[in-house]
Amino acid sequence: MATRTDTRAPAPQASDSHDLIRVHGARVNNLKDVSVEIPKRRLTVFTGVSGSGKSSLVFSTIAAESQRMINETYSAFVQGFMPTPARPEVDVLEGLTTAIIVDQQRLGADPRSTVGTVTDANAMLRILFSRLGEPHIGPPGAYAFNVPSVRASGAITVERGSKKTVKATFNRTGGMCPRCEGRGTVSDIDLTQLYDDSKSLSEGAFTIPGWKSDSQWTVQVYAQSGFVDPDKPIRRYTEKELQDFLYGEPVKVKVNGVNLTYEGLIPKIQKSFLSKDKEAMQPHIRAFVERAVTFTTCPGCEGTRLSEAARSSKIDRVGIADACAMQISDLAAWVRGLDEPSVAPLLTALGGTLDSFVEIGLGYLSLDRPSGTLSGGEAQRVKMIRHLGSSLTDVTYVFDEPTIGLHPHDIQRMNDLMLRLRDKGNTVLVVEHKPETIVIADHIVDLGPGAGTAGGTVCFEGTVEGLRAGDTVTGRHFDDRAAVKKTVREPTGALEIRGANTHNLRDVDVDVPLGVLTVVTGVAGSGKSSLVHGSIPPGEKVVSVDQGAIRGSRRSNPATYTGLLEPIRKAFAKANGVKPALFSANSEGACPGCNGAGVVYSDLAMMAGVTSTCEECEGKRFQPAVLEYRFAGRDISEVLGMSVTEAEEFFGAGEARTPAAHRILGRLSDVGLGYLSLGQPLTTLSGGERQRLKLATHMAEKGGVYVLDEPTAGLHLADVQQLLGLLDRIVDSGTSVVVVEHHQAVMAHADWIIDLGPGAGHDGGRIVFEGTPADLVAGRATLTGEHLAAYVGA
Repeated sequence: MATRTDTRAPAPQASDSHDLIRVHGARVNNLKDVSVEIPKRRLTVFTGVSGSGKSSLVFSTIAAESQRMINETYSAFVQGFMPTPARPEVDVLEGLTTAIIVDQQRLGADPRSTVGTVTDANAMLRILFSRLGEPHIGPPGAYAFNVPSVRASGAITVERGSKKTVKATFNRTGGMCPRCEGRGTVSDIDLTQLYDDSKSLSEGAFTIPGWKSDSQWTVQVYAQSGFVDPDKPIRRYTEKELQDFLYGEPVKVKVNGVNLTYEGLIPKIQKSFLSKDKEAMQPHIRAFVERAVTFTTCPGCEGTRLSEAARSSKIDRVGIADACAMQISDLAAWVRGLDEPSVAPLLTALGGTLDSFVEIGLGYLSLDRPSGTLSGGEAQRVKMIRHLGSSLTDVTYVFDEPTIGLHPHDIQRMNDLMLRLRDKGNTVLVVEHKPETIVIADHIVDLGPGAGTAGGTVCFEGTVEGLRAGDTVTGRHFDDRAAVKKTVREPTGALEIRGANTHNLRDVDVDVPLGVLTVVTGVAGSGKSSLVHGSIPPGEKVVSVDQGAIRGSRRSNPATYTGLLEPIRKAFAKANGVKPALFSANSEGACPGCNGAGVVYSDLAMMAGVTSTCEECEGKRFQPAVLEYRFAGRDISEVLGMSVTEAEEFFGAGEARTPAAHRILGRLSDVGLGYLSLGQPLTTLSGGERQRLKLATHMAEKGGVYVLDEPTAGLHLADVQQLLGLLDRIVDSGTSVVVVEHHQAVMAHADWIIDLGPGAGHDGGRIVFEGTPADLVAGRATLTGEHLAAYVGA
C-alpha cells in the first residue's frame, strides 16, 4: 500500500455538508407548519401521544416524498403501472435518501399466502427440491402449491412465410392439489343450518337470516319455480327435485308476472354470503355463516396444499411439505446439515434467510403458516427479514412501532437490529412509545402537546437526557413505573379450559378466573393467542377484540363505523319530517358534484392524482337543500364537524337530547377519543386510534367475558393509565376481562396472571406461572417475572 506523505487535513468537500434531512412547513393532516432537522446516519425516535402527528410527519411526509421522487426516475410507461402518491403538503424537503418502509400493515390474508411465499423462502426451497429431490418430478413450479398442472393438445396455425397448421401439445407440471386448489382446506355447507327439512317451503322451511316465506322474493322464486312442490316437506323430495333445489343451474323463471333468475340453493348461498368479507357482515349474518360453513382439512393433500407427486419427492426422507411444516429454527438446522456442493450458493442463501427468522425472534413460526394469521408485530418483523442482510448503506429505514407484540425479553434483540442498521451507515427513523426503545435514540423528536387538533407541533428536539428533563407529556411520563397491586379482587367463578392443544399448546389445563382482570403473558410465540382465542369454550358470552385491522374507505368515519350516524340521521329526519336517507353522504343527500366525498379526485395518468375540495358543497359532502334542515340549530355537516366531546355535550341535554347517540359518544370518550372529529375519514386515523375505536364499538356488545388482544398497541405512556382506568370500570361493572398483553404496567395492575412459555414455538405452549403479580415478582422464576420485577423496582 502506498504511504501518504501529505499530512495536511483535506479540504472539506461540499458533499460532506449534507448531513441533515430538513423539513420546513409540513402541513399534512394535523401538522401545523412543522419544521425539523433530522441527523443522517443516526437513530431518530419520534414520540408523542397517539394522534399527535408522528405518522403524518414520518410516513406521510418524509417517506412518501422519498418514494414519490424515486418513482419519478422511471419512464412514464413504467409509472403508469405504479402507485402514484400525491406530493405532501410541505414547503421544503431537503436531504432525502431512498426510504425503505417497514410498517404495521397486515400481510395479505389471501388463503394461498404463507410465511414462505411472502419471504421468498419457499421459492428457494422449490429450487432446492427440483435439483436434489428423488424422484425428480420437474422444475421448481412442480413443487408450488400456487401452480396448477395444465395439459393441452390441438392444432395451431403458425404464420411464418406461408401459413402452416401443426399439431401441438402443451404440458406444465404444477404442485397444486387439485381437490382444494392449493388452499389446504375445503369448505362444506351444513344443510341443516339452511332449512328445516320437516317443513315445506310454504310452511317457512328456510332458516337463513332474512328469508321469510311469505313476502321475500328470493323465497318466492323457489316456491313458484315449478322445479319443486312448495307444499311438500323437503325430506320427501325426489332425487331430481333435491338436485334442482340444491344445485340447479341459473335459469329464467316468471314469478307473479316478473322475470327472475332461479338458481340452486348452494350456489346462491355461496354467492350471497360466502363471497363477502366476514368482518364486514352484520353480527347476525356473520354468526349464521360461522354456523353453516365448516372448513375441514383437505382429504386429498391432508392440508399440505400439494399434489401427490410433489409430496412424493424427498431429500434425505424429508419432503417439501415436511420442510414447510417444520419450525423454522429446526428447518435452518436441517438446511445446514445438507452437504451438496452443486447447490452450495443456494443453501447459503436459504440458510441465511432462515437464520434471519431466528435472529429476529420468529424462529417459532413455520413456512406453511398462513400470512393472514400473523399479528401486526409478527408481520412487521417478517418484512424486516429481507433487509437484515442487505449491503445497502445511506438508506433511510422507517419503522412503525417495531416493539408491538414483543415481550420485554425480545425488545433488546429488536434494539440491537436497529442499531446494526444504523452502524452500517443508514438513517433509522422510528415511531415508538416504549421507553426501552426510546432510550437507545441518538436524537428524539417529540410531537404534541395533545392529539388531533391539539397536536401537530414539535414540543421537543434533542437527546434522551433532554427529554427526561423537559416539560413535555412524554418527558413527564418517561420514567413512570406502575406499582404491583397491594390488594386484588376475588374471583367470582372460573372459565375451565381443558386439554387445549391449538397450534403449539400442549394439552393445557387452566382455570381462567371470572369477575377479575386476568392478564395472559409470555414471550412472542409462547401460545397466548392460541389459548385465549382458540381455546376459550364457545357460548360463554365472550366478546373478543383481536388485532385485526378495522376496515373502512376514505368515505368511512367514526360516525359510520360505530353506528353513531344511524340515531343522528333519525333525529334529523324526525325533527324535519323527511327521510333519514337525506342525511347520509353515501345515499340520497350526497352532493352530486363529488358524490358525497367532499373532494374531487383528478386522475393525471402516470402523474400523481390531484385532490381538490368540491366547489359545489365546499367540502361539506351534502346537497345545499339538505343543509337547510336543522336539528337544535345545527345542520348535519356541522354535527359531523364536531369533536366527540362537543357532540357528547350537544346530544346529552336540551332539545338535541338523543340517548342512543349519547351512549355511543360516551364509549368513545371512555377510550380516550374525545378529540376525534365525527366526520374524520378512517384512513387518517393512527394505529392506536383505530385500536381504541374498535374497542369502543365492541363495548356495546353484551358479554360476560371481554377478551382483548394487546389493547396498549399504539398507546402513549400517558394513555396507558386511562386504559387501565377503563378496564377497572369494566371489571367493576361485573364483566370479566382477559387481556393478552406485554406491557408491564398492565401486568402490574392485574388481579391474576397466567404466564406461558418457557420459550416460543415447540419450546413453549405450557403454563409456567399462575397467580398474582406480587407472587410473580417475588418468585422471579420466569422471564416475565424477572422483567416485571425490574420494572417495578422490586
